[in-house]
Amino acid sequence: MKANMGFADKIIRILLAITVGVLYYFGAISGTLAIILGVLAIVFVVTSFISFCPLYYPFGISTRTKKS
Repeated sequence: MKANMGFADKIIRILLAITVGVLYYFGAISGTLAIILGVLAIVFVVTSFISFCPLYYPFGISTRTKKS
């Protein structure tokens, strides 16, 4: 797996995952919506830590800056 996620992309994904967690904790989301968003939040955190997004790969997208 070649890293294809930049720093800003990782931060945004982690912040979204934290937001979902906070919304769930305070009861703003529940039921099926909470499950779907919870799974998505877990995927965001995992992809942030491994710096690879499988959805970017087939489209050739990379938010990672090129090192000289």
